[in-house]
This record gives sequence, structure tokens and C-alpha cells, in this order.
Amino acid sequence: MTMRRTAQPGPKTPERIQWVEGRGRAFSFTLPAGLSLLEAVRRGFADAGFVGGVVNAAEGAFAPFAYVIPALSKDGRNAAFYSETFRPAGITRLKMASMTLGRNEGNPFIHCHAVWNEADGRIMGGHVLADQTIVAEPFLVQAFGFDGGVFDVEPDAETNFKLFGPVPLKPAGSKAAARAFALRLRPNQDFAHALEGFCAARGITRARLHGGVGSTIGARFADGRRVEPFATELAVRPAEIAAGPAGGLQAELDVGLVDYQGDVAEGRLVRGDNPVLMTMELVLEVL
Repeated sequence: MTMRRTAQPGPKTPERIQWVEGRGRAFSFTLPAGLSLLEAVRRGFADAGFVGGVVNAAEGAFAPFAYVIPALSKDGRNAAFYSETFRPAGITRLKMASMTLGRNEGNPFIHCHAVWNEADGRIMGGHVLADQTIVAEPFLVQAFGFDGGVFDVEPDAETNFKLFGPVPLKPAGSKAAARAFALRLRPNQDFAHALEGFCAARGITRARLHGGVGSTIGARFADGRRVEPFATELAVRPAEIAAGPAGGLQAELDVGLVDYQGDVAEGRLVRGDNPVLMTMELVLEVL
């Protein structure tokens, strides 16, 4: 099988997985109404003693709500770009969301991909603008705080974007007990196989993926469905990486995504045929 590839504008970085090892802890909290999504999540992590980590949500209501979707590059400076900002009327309700909380120039920043229902019944997905989106009703989220590192927005020469990447950070003394890794997968490597290889190289036989945020070159699902438009925005549901029937590690990845034509798809990805487009931000807990 020849894996799909998308040419990037800059030089290929030799290290294909950027990673930091630290400690982590799972917890949950309620996002209060009236705050921006960014501030509501920041407060929840701060209360638990963390600067950053990941969040997963299976519900939630927002108004106002702002988002972008993937788009073709207009000037060739990037392999793909993003659309104008959309602001649907009424209350927008989440079906699923995955978020990375980190820093941008020293300030809290969220990278959030989601699938949702708009007030007119339309199912849509994309990149939620967390500082412009307000929580309309309180709702519960599941989180995993990461101590010993943080996702920081930094220039990436390969993609010509500023992207989240994990960097070391002095431990905050959050009493996190679990061994954990913050990862960024770089372009043109299969999502599942990259995770499996990372774990195998470190003798990790079982790990929990606490969701993730990124993009793939189209998508191939286990039930045979295919997403052909090459640029997606993708949210990953929590999953486990463990020994499969043949004995090797298997990452069973369930996602929701939108492509640059505005079509939404959800389901389990095929292993070995879903290469990363721009990035994939992930946190692994070693079990």
C-alpha cells in the first residue's frame, strides 16, 4: 500500500514525533455558563493544579459560537489553510469535542476540534475559536492534566504554521501520579502506526489516549467509508493502545472530522491508511 502524502512548503524535520515525558492525572469539572470556553477550561485546570492538558466533551451548549473549517491555500504558502469565521445563530450543541490546553506567547490558549448541532438542525464540525465562544449552559467535561511539560505555540518551518508542540516545563507539584507523554505527530505518517511505534519503542504494552486534536489527509474508515478531500479538522475520542489479536500493539481510533468542503464524518479509522496532514496533538497515559 502506498500511503497518501501531501507536500509541505518547508524542510522535513528529522524528528517525526515531538514528545515530552511527565506525569498526569484524570479529573472532571463543570464549565460554568457565561464564560468563554477558553476561560472556563483554564479555570478548571488551574483549580486542579495544572497549566495544561487535554479535554474531552460529549455534550455542551454555546451562544455565541465561532468556528473555522479547513480550506485550500490561496497563496501556496501552506499545504492547506482555514476558512473565514462562521457564527451560527442560536444555541450550538456539541456532539463531541477534543481540546488541547496550552500556551501562546505565555498566555493560555486552546486548540479545539469538535462536531456539533447548530440551532437550525445542521450537523457541522471544525476548529472552535475558544476565546470567542461562550458557554450557554453548565456542562461536565473529562480532562487529563499534564505536569512536567506544556503544549506551546511555536513556529513550524515544515508546515509554515504556528503550531502546538510539547515542551518541558518545571513540574508544578500537582500530585499527578501516572506516567504520561505529551506528543505531536508531524505530517505524512500514519496516525495509528506512529502511536503504536512510539509505545513499542519504549516498552509500553498498554496506554490510554486521552483524546487528540489534529488533521489527516482525507480519511479511511474501518467500515469502508472514505473521505477524499485531503484537508480535514479532526477530533479524537479517548481510546486505548494495547495488544491486538496478532500480538502487536493496536491503536483503535474513533474520530469526528470535517473536510474542506464542509462534510462531516465520524467513525473508527483504519490502521495504516490515515496519514497526518499538518499535526496531531495527543496525551498518552501509561497503564
